[in-house]
Parts: sequence; structure tokens; C-alpha cells
Amino acid sequence: MFFTHFVISFIVSSFTVAIIMLFRKLFKKQLSAKWQYNLWFLLLIALTLPFIPNHLFDFGNYFSWDSLQNNVSGDDAIASAGDHASKGKNWMQDFAISVNRFDLTFLSEILAGIWMIGILVMIALSIHAWLKLKRIKSTTSSLKNKEILALFEQCKRSLNISRHLIIGESPLIKSPLTFGIFKTYVVLPSHFEEWLSMEDIKYIFLHELNHYKYKDIATNYLIVFYQILYWFNPFVWVAFREMRLDREIACDIAVLNSLNKHSYAKYGNTIINFVDRSSRLRYFPLANQLNGSKEQIKRRIERIASFTSETKRLKLKSIAIFMLSGVFVASQIPIVSVFAYEDNYYDFAGEQTVYEDLSNYFAGYEGSFVLYDLQADQYSIYNENKSTLRVSPNSTYKIYSALFALESNVITRESSTIKWNGEQYPYDAWNRNQNLSTAMKNSVNWYFQEVDKRVHRDTIQAYLKQIDYGNYDLSGGITQYWIESSLKISPIEQVQLLKAFYTNKFGFKDKNIQTVKEIIKLEEKDGAQLSGKTGTGSVNGKNINGWFIGYVETKKDTYFFATNIQNENNSYGSKAAEITKSILRDKGIY
Repeated sequence: MFFTHFVISFIVSSFTVAIIMLFRKLFKKQLSAKWQYNLWFLLLIALTLPFIPNHLFDFGNYFSWDSLQNNVSGDDAIASAGDHASKGKNWMQDFAISVNRFDLTFLSEILAGIWMIGILVMIALSIHAWLKLKRIKSTTSSLKNKEILALFEQCKRSLNISRHLIIGESPLIKSPLTFGIFKTYVVLPSHFEEWLSMEDIKYIFLHELNHYKYKDIATNYLIVFYQILYWFNPFVWVAFREMRLDREIACDIAVLNSLNKHSYAKYGNTIINFVDRSSRLRYFPLANQLNGSKEQIKRRIERIASFTSETKRLKLKSIAIFMLSGVFVASQIPIVSVFAYEDNYYDFAGEQTVYEDLSNYFAGYEGSFVLYDLQADQYSIYNENKSTLRVSPNSTYKIYSALFALESNVITRESSTIKWNGEQYPYDAWNRNQNLSTAMKNSVNWYFQEVDKRVHRDTIQAYLKQIDYGNYDLSGGITQYWIESSLKISPIEQVQLLKAFYTNKFGFKDKNIQTVKEIIKLEEKDGAQLSGKTGTGSVNGKNINGWFIGYVETKKDTYFFATNIQNENNSYGSKAAEITKSILRDKGIY
């Protein structure tokens, strides 16, 4: 959702700007000009974090705000498969409790629209700046003065620059400019030689060539790019203004390092000359210019006046401060991981797959149907896009919740009863003690929530990764993660997991696999056994997500299936089951 990305972007960018500004102030005397400027590259890294795919981070699953609790268990043997199936005439009844979620969709759409308008405005301004540079380029004439050209080449050699650069003058500027990544121009005001000495010109060349040497032109484009993306954050604007100033100061210091101390004041006077001659600042975000505002020039002159050569100790201090700042920037990665977009689609290879049109079964619903024929080793899929879309599993997850509890010895086949705590639920079948069989039959949320607490978060996380369950994200909390929350899985993954569960590729205890198989048996017809679990996702009183997953065992083959349906309301697990049974019937499977 755009709103989430917007919040992440604002938090990350603002926090990083605050950290860098604080470090610049606290360690002003311990930072060299070069490393003070380098601090801002940490901001560019931080501004990239919200756009990095979430699966590259693995921190979010360790952050949650739910507390863990323990209840008392009782003893009751799990009902036999026959009892469960015989009592399962009403297995298609929906047991779902609505969860409340603040719907940010409308706000997200408004913010996305405003953000896009802002981006378009910023792009227009950047194009305008680029056209200005293009016009300057078209009016730039080559220098003819051989002495000045020789001086330019001499300055290039002193900085070990061998690439050909275009040097010229233009009547459209009043301050030297350097621009162009692939074809670099160093442009001076027309008739500059009439009021600048050769020494002044040398200082200007050294300044502009240092910009080229340290790739400041490319940095300009990065700054503009991020300023377009983060136009809404005033802290980013302030930061980039300070970054440009720190860059000019770093460039000044680089020039001073190549001069003798008697030339420092002369270099400063050269910069001051352009303040007197430029009545106003011409803003070229894609170019490096010698001039700046009077306040910026004042700060630069102060640094020039107080310049001393960088010592080895100062350099080491600067590097240490830079690394410390980097640690603070990196500390935001868990925050980004918690709030960033999930990887919402499963990457399915699609081998041995037939895609078919079953839209007539899904009238009024967005949805998908996935079928896997074990003997033929072939998938049949309706709606390729939706079949890989990860959504909340809701009660279908209880199959694996039960399996994890059995594997952890939190419950056993013979002892699985948990006492009801007296809290009244909307379904009478929930308001009593439950064992694993009755809890699965009546889809009793509180039972599986209690089981999860006893298994413990870390163990569940390990199991989810072991079986590769969807995005295995528990950040929604130990009692809510599978109920329209953080844990998500696609229909294809549901089918793949059911196959792995059925054949026990997980390497779990066979008796535990068999126990779960028995409690999810639903009905039998014409020698074929139907097993599975429905699930209904209800948010703010609306049933928006319906599941039915399972398998059919016939005498000759086994078929695994997953059906998911979605709309604004009426997406029940029972409806998904009806659709599934219709498809299976028409295919002659069940």
C-alpha cells in the first residue's frame, strides 16, 4: 500500500537527516571537510532503503507486539476419523470472526495522487533546468587564448585528469559552471579574462576540475533524482542544500591542499569576486557552480580562513565518525523490514502446467483454482495471476498449526484438550472445552491461538521456514498473524504444501502426519475421500477472502487443490468449497 511506503520514506529520510545534522554539529572539529561531505552519501543510501525488495531483509519476523500467555491443558483423545467424518455433515458452515483493520485505501490513493503530481512538477522543473544548460551549451564558444588553454591542461595534469574536457565561455552565465556526465563542459562567463588574473583563472580551473575528479556531476543527478522522489519532505530539501554547500567546501579544501599557504587568501578573494558580480543566484541543480548565496560564501570563506592541512589523526577520527553514522543509518533496516511491502507474489516455475478458463464457476468473484494431479505430475490452473498472489490463509493455516503443536509435543493424539476460559464467542460450539478434533471441525480460533502460544514464536518461525510456508511472516503477532494479517500464501503454494504434507516430505513424525490427516477428513462419496479445510477472512464486518484447500483420494490417484475467492463481501470459505466441489464434479474427480 502506498500509505505504508509513504510513512516508511518519511521516517527513514527524516531520521537520517537528523542523525547526519547532529553528527556534523557534535563532531564539527573532528570531521575533515571531505568526510563531512561524505556523510551525506549515507543519506542517499538511506533514501534507497524503502525501495529495496522486502525479501532481501530478514528482520521483520522478529518484531511483534503481542505478549505470550499460557493456559492449562486437559486430557481427551482425538476423535477417530470415522467419527469426525460422520459428524461432518455441516463442515461447510463458516466459523469466522471479523477483525478490525483501519482501511487506508482511500487515504493511500489520495496521497499517491498528490505524490505523483509533485513528481511531475519536479520533473518539469528538472527539465527546465536541463534546457537551461542546453541553451548555455549552445551559446558556449571555445577559448582561443593559448595561454589560458595551456593553464587548463596544466591544472588537469596536476590532478591526474587525462580525459578530454570542453573548455569555453558563455554570455548566459556570471559564475563558472561544470556540467555533463558523458561530455563534460567547463564554462566561464564571457570576457572573464578582462577582469580575472591568470592566478584567479588557475584557482577557478582547479576548483572546477576537482568537481570533475570527485564525480560531483554524477552526484548532482543522484541528488535531483532523490529530490524528485522525496519532494514532500522538507528535511530532505534542507539536507541537499547542506550537502551542496559541504561539497563546495570540500572542493575548496581540495584546492587549498594543492596550493602554498600564501595563496589561501588569494583563492578566497577569487570566490568573493563572484559574489560582487552576481546579483542573484542562478539555480542549476544539474551543474556545479562556483558561486552561491552570500551566506554560503561566508561559510566557505570562514573555512578557507581557518584551513589547516589534514592530519592523519583527523582522518582516522573522521573515518570513525563516518562508520558510527553508518551504524545509525543501518539501524533503520529492521524498521523498514517491519513496515515495508511484502513480497506478494510467488515465483512459480510453471512446469507441467495447463492453464484453463473456469471463470463461469467464479461469477461475482475474483479468484483462482489450482489442481495438482499426483499421478500425472501436472498442474491445472485457473487465473495465473491470482494463483501466485499471496493472501492471508486464515483458518486453512490450522492444518499446520495442529501439525506444529503435535511435533512440539504441546499436544498429543491422546491428550489434546484445552479448557475453555469462559469468554463468550459468537458460535456456541466454541464456548466449551476443545480437543484437536473438535477444534478443527468447528474451526475454533481460540484453541489454535492458545496452541501457538505454547509452541512459542521462535519454534513456529523455524517450522514455517522448514516447510517454506508462504512469506512465513509472524510480525502480525502470535495470536493474529494468520488472520488477515502478516502471514500470506498463494493458492499454488497451498497445493505444493498439501502435497508435501501428504507425502511427508517435511520429515515429521508419521503418526503426527496421520493424526492431522484424520482430523481434516470431511466426507466420502463413491469410494473417493475428500479432505481439507475452509477459511474465511472477515475485515471490518466484511467477508473479503474465502479459501478451500485439500485433496481427494480416489482408488487410482490423489488430487490436491486450492480455491481462493475475493470480493468486497460474501467471500466465504463455504462458497469457495461449493465452487471447488462443482469443478471437481465436472472434472469427474469427486
